[in-house]
Amino acid sequence: MQDKLKKLEKKYDVDWREYRIGDLFEVRKGKRLPERVLEDTKGNIALISQSTQDNMVARYSGLQGANEIYQGNAITFGVNTKGFGFQKGKFYTIADVLFLKADFLNSRNANFIKPIIAKALPQDGWDKIFGLEKMKDLKVKLPTFNNEIAFGYIEEFVETLEAERLQTLEAYLKVTGLKNTVLTDAERESLARLDTVGGAESIRWREFNLPDLFSIKNTHNILSRDIVENSGAVPYLTAGQGNNAVGTYISYDESQIDEGNSIFIGGKTFVVTYQERDYFSNDSHNLALYYNEYDKRTKENQLFMATAIYKSLSHLYSWGNSISRSKIQSDIVALPVSADGEIDFDFVSNLMSAMQKVVIKGVVDWADKRIEKTRGVVGNDY
Repeated sequence: MQDKLKKLEKKYDVDWREYRIGDLFEVRKGKRLPERVLEDTKGNIALISQSTQDNMVARYSGLQGANEIYQGNAITFGVNTKGFGFQKGKFYTIADVLFLKADFLNSRNANFIKPIIAKALPQDGWDKIFGLEKMKDLKVKLPTFNNEIAFGYIEEFVETLEAERLQTLEAYLKVTGLKNTVLTDAERESLARLDTVGGAESIRWREFNLPDLFSIKNTHNILSRDIVENSGAVPYLTAGQGNNAVGTYISYDESQIDEGNSIFIGGKTFVVTYQERDYFSNDSHNLALYYNEYDKRTKENQLFMATAIYKSLSHLYSWGNSISRSKIQSDIVALPVSADGEIDFDFVSNLMSAMQKVVIKGVVDWADKRIEKTRGVVGNDY
C-alpha cells in the first residue's frame, strides 16, 4: 500500500503548502438548540454533538427551525473535544460546534482534510476558548499542484485507501466464514414466524420481571477527565448511542473494571447494548445486567434481550426521567416463550443467527460489487 501511495504522489508531483483555514472555508459557529429537541427522535436530521464518535451525530430529529438548521456539506468540529465529522445532509447542533463550508467539499476530500486539520490543532495547552477566530487563523499543509490544492490527487488517494480496505474486508469475511450466508431450515423458519399472525407457528410472548431474570448492578464511575484516550485495550463505555457505547480504549485501575458478557444500560440516556468484553464505565448511574443462568449468556441471546429491554422500556425513560437500579426493580420485559411458558432460547438463537446472515449477505454483496469496480486500483493479486 505504501508503494502505491508513493507512486501516486510522484504521479501528481505534489508539494505540500501551507493554507489558512479562514482563506479556504467559511467558518461559522452553530447555534445550539434548546434541550426540547432531545425529546424529538422522529426524523432524519442529524443532531451534532461534541462526540468524537459516530461522525459527531448524537441522534436524529424531525424538529424544524429555520434559524437553527444548517444545510450540510460541511465539516463539523467540537470545540471542547476536538471531535470532527462531515455532514453531507442537513443538521442541527446541540453543543458548541464550529462548521467549515466550501464549494469544493465532498465526502472524499473532507475525510482527507479532517485529520490534517486535527493534526494542526495545538497539542499542548488546549483549553475551552479555542473558537471561531482561532480556527480561522489555523494553518494546515495540503497537497498542491500548479499552485492549487491537488484535488485530483486527494480523490485518487482516498480511492486507493478505500480499495485497500475493501481487500481487507474481503479477506476477513473469508477467514471468519461470514461469507456463508445460506440459511438453515431452522433459521428460515424463525424468520417466517416473524410474519405469521395467529396459528400454531405464531410467536407467543410473556412478560417477565427483570429482577427475576438478571442480577442488576450499578457500574463503577470513571470520569472522562481522569482517563487518557487510546491508552490501552479495555473499552471505556459512555452513554453514547454510537459505536456500541464505546468512547475509547484505555488503561486504568483494573479494580474498576466491570465484568463483560452482560447487558449495559446508559443510565441517563437509556442506550442499551450488549458488552462482550470486560469494560470501564464513565458513570455509576449506568447499569450492568447479568443473566442468572450462566449457560444462557450467549452473544445471540443477550443481543436479543438487549433489544427486547429497549423496546419494552424506552417509552418510560428519558433524559429528565432516567432509569436507575431502584426503578428497574419494578420493570418488565416481553420475551418469546415455548409451549411450557419458558423463554424460547432455541427460537431466539436461530432468529439472531438468521438476521446476522441476512445483514452480512448485504455486506458481502456490496463488497463484491465494490471490489469488482476497484480491482484496477488494488490489482488482481487476491
